[in-house]
This record gives sequence, structure tokens and C-alpha cells, in this order.
Amino acid sequence: MAQHASQLLPSVILLLGLVIYTVSQRGAEEQFKTKPNFIIILADDIGWGDLDVNQPEKQTNNTPNLNQMAQQGLRLTDFHSPASTCSPSRAAILTGRYGLRNGVTHNFAVNSVAGLPLSEVTLPQLLQQAGYYTAIVGKWHLGHNGPYGPNNRGFDYFLEPQVIRLRRSVHGGCYSKVGLPLVENGSIVEQPLDLRALTEKYKSAALRIIHGARARAQPYLLFVTSAHMHVPLAPTVANSSGDGVYAASLRELDGLVGAIKAAADETDKGNTLIWFTGDNGPWEQKCGGSAKQTTWEGGHRVPTVVYWPGRIPANTTSSAVLSGMDIFSTVLSMAGIAPPSDRCYDGIDATNILLHGEHSGHEFLFHPNSGAAGKFGDLQTVRAGKHKAFYITGAN
Repeated sequence: MAQHASQLLPSVILLLGLVIYTVSQRGAEEQFKTKPNFIIILADDIGWGDLDVNQPEKQTNNTPNLNQMAQQGLRLTDFHSPASTCSPSRAAILTGRYGLRNGVTHNFAVNSVAGLPLSEVTLPQLLQQAGYYTAIVGKWHLGHNGPYGPNNRGFDYFLEPQVIRLRRSVHGGCYSKVGLPLVENGSIVEQPLDLRALTEKYKSAALRIIHGARARAQPYLLFVTSAHMHVPLAPTVANSSGDGVYAASLRELDGLVGAIKAAADETDKGNTLIWFTGDNGPWEQKCGGSAKQTTWEGGHRVPTVVYWPGRIPANTTSSAVLSGMDIFSTVLSMAGIAPPSDRCYDGIDATNILLHGEHSGHEFLFHPNSGAAGKFGDLQTVRAGKHKAFYITGAN
């Protein structure tokens, strides 16, 4: 009898495993009966302290819409950009992989002919294949020539200012007489671009995408990559002082976020996740040595708020160590899409942190050199729990 029972035991265990797997799969399907919409808002060169609620003692009121979004959602206080400069950070966000894996370790320049390697699979490509409408409004910075442009990397629509055919002046810093164009799906729609009107154009495009997807009953990914807070700052209304211009630009960015949130709430409130974060820290003139390009905290710790009414508990905060690379795995998980299995990913699925209050983020998180010291892309620091080890500490 005992021998017969022992022979049945493996079959019983296998049957129980299949039952548990089936139940868990049904649970995931029930959790997201309708494919969620995703809005990722990526600010440029924004400081962790630019979000009012990150420094309440300063009693500023530059980000009222983001403050409200934090009160209605989740604020991530230990969230880091994957790199401390534009192109490597964006490439890592869209692939879920460090620059040493995806091949982007430095910024693409004016005369770059390539871009994000074509062997990389991007978040919009995977969502597009699953029936999502995908759009990017703002800075791409991952290649524009031929197959490297946004339309060929998974985006159905793009609107962005492009730096093309420009050269540095002999005096340094300035570009040539060729005006900056605004490009929509490969066609120049304005040249030279009016920077003071750019935010309004971004807002119009974003709202059109949200309402259009709703009218088609199609899930969407909207990737808004704002020009704020990158120089030159060109707010519509600003004081003449440096602080006044910066604060006005911050308020303009916040207004853009508020308009997008209002449209998402109006059209599909319970089914739209909004994730606000930054591509890297601010420029050196603003905050000194701990700035973009460096691996000091100011270079990569960025303000981050995630909002999804009815899904993400309101007025919550998490100190889990997370990265912009986690957007890739988390969004795919929520959309029920498996990424290609032929490569390694460095981002983690943060669904349980966002939706269920778990606090287990990265056990280890590496920060690559982004131009401040050493070789581009080399892993310069490592974060482990509350500790951070620097392999290179030089700022030059």
C-alpha cells in the first residue's frame, strides 16, 4: 500500500502544479480583462528635488498637478534613470537592458549615422505586435536615418524636434544657421521650430492620440518625452531672473502633465496607467558636481510618480530600489506580453510593488559611466541595499 502511494505521489504533485498554474493564469486574465493603456512621461534633465512633494520643506508650488498625481497614486523615492545622459537612458528604458547589452553607451551626436542597434527589440515594437497603437511625442534621440527612426522601431506615430545637418560653431556651443525643424512621421511640419510654442504642440498631439485611440477602442502606448528641463529653457511666460525662468519651465511641464492626466481620466480612467519619471539628473550649472553624466545620486536619482486609479493605492510611497529599465518588464507584464527569450534583461517586473505594496526592488543596481569619468558604458558604481560602491569617483 505504501509502495503504491509513493508511486502515485509524483503524479499528484504534477497534477497540483498544473491546477495552480491554471488558476494563476486565470487570475492574471481576470486582473486585466481589458488591455491597459500606458502613458510614459519622460522629463529631460529633471532634478529629484524639482518635484514639490520630494522637498516639502521648501514650500514651493511649481508642480501642483504632479503633487496631486502623487496624492492619488504612488511616489517612488528611490527610482533611478538607467544612465546619466540622454541616449543611453532612453535605450535602456525601451529595451530593459543596460547599455553594455543594448549597444548604446553614449549620446548620438549631430553627425551620427546609426542609432539603437537593429538587433534590439523595443517596448513599442512588442506592444504594437499585440495590437496597441503606439506614439512618441517629443525627443527620440536614438537614431533618425533610415531604419533607425521611430516609425521603424515600433512607433505608429512620432512628433519631435530633430537636430539635423547642424554643426558646432567655431565659438563653441552654438549651432549653424540651419533652423531646428519639427518633424512629424518623417515630414518637416515647421522650420525653424518655435520653442515657446512647442509645449502646446506636444499637448495637442498627445490629446489627439488619447481621444483617437478611445474612439477606435484600441489600447495605446503614449510615450511623451518632454523638452523640459533641458536647456535652452523657453517657457511661454517667465520672469527675467534665472530662477524665474526655471520655475516657469517647471510649471509649464507640470501643466502638460496635468492636461494629459485629465484627458486620460476623461476617456478611460480606470484602465490607464501614467508613469512620470526623468531620463537623468539636471545639468551641472544647476546643481554643481552631482549632476547629469555623473554617477553621484544627482546624476541618476529622478522624481517618479505612478498613477492608476482603482489599481494603484492612493497617497502611497515606496522606497524600493527601482530603475527606468523596469518600465519595460512591468508594462509588458501588465499587458500580458512575454518578451523575447533569446536575451538577458536587466529590468525587473515591478507590478507587485506598484499594485500590491511590495517593497522588494533590485537587490543590486549598477550605474554606468555616462561621460564624467572612465570609459563610456563601463559600470562605475553599484548599489546594494543602503550602500553604494564607487569604482571611479572622478568628475572629469
